Amino acid sequence: MMFIVLGKADLLLFDRLRIVVADAAEPVLQAVAQPLATMAAGVRQVEGLFDLYRENQKLREENARLLQWQEVARRLESENADLRSLTKFTPEGSAHYLSAQVIANSGGAFARNVLVSAGTRDGVARGQAAVTGDGLVGRVAEVGERSARILLLTDLNSHIPVQLAASGERAVMAGDNSGEPRLLYLPLNAAVKSGDRIVTAGAGGVFPPGLPVGVVASVEGGLVRVEPFAELSRLDYVRIVDFGLGGVLPQSAMPLPKPRRGARVLDPDASP
Repeated sequence: MMFIVLGKADLLLFDRLRIVVADAAEPVLQAVAQPLATMAAGVRQVEGLFDLYRENQKLREENARLLQWQEVARRLESENADLRSLTKFTPEGSAHYLSAQVIANSGGAFARNVLVSAGTRDGVARGQAAVTGDGLVGRVAEVGERSARILLLTDLNSHIPVQLAASGERAVMAGDNSGEPRLLYLPLNAAVKSGDRIVTAGAGGVFPPGLPVGVVASVEGGLVRVEPFAELSRLDYVRIVDFGLGGVLPQSAMPLPKPRRGARVLDPDASP
């Protein structure tokens, strides 16, 4: 019995001693635990920053992909708008036509022309008209098998017989490498004013009469300038039209090829 009592007394003494030691060590443990807690909080904060950085990078990548798709969508929308605008011009009679993409623009100081992705294999020939849905662009000046060069209305070498749509007064529209060609050889008594509509006259057999060309932009000191209907500075697609006219550009200079089987020559009554 006495051993049991002494054993219990020893346990009580040990517990009291242990609590005394714990009380004495509490300030030290508190001082050590505080930096550890602060360090742990710092580690968690750094981990949070890394998570935030990774999430930010992911959002940036997704945003970049969305911007790429947006750019593609805008490009397709622009191309569709250009192609739809071509349908506003439908040649009459037995004319044949095809649509071609502009693949190069050599709008330098001494030339105003564009290169298109259609050539002799598609039925393109020298002298054919190039138009958009807004109006005349120019004519085919050079032809290769797969491409052709279009001489624009504003080129220094461009001279087109035109007339005032309202009065029928005839003139020659001559390019001078500026954005607005001049009207030459107007009758002295011709009544012409800004806003008058200009169309092809059909003289010389180069273009049929009545193709929309532009409007009179200014009349100053006898100098009449024309603003083309077509936006020649931003051509993406053009329609090349064969009206079956030889005119002043004899086909013997570059023989008119027969369209190959499967060529993109469309029937004028067919939908574009």
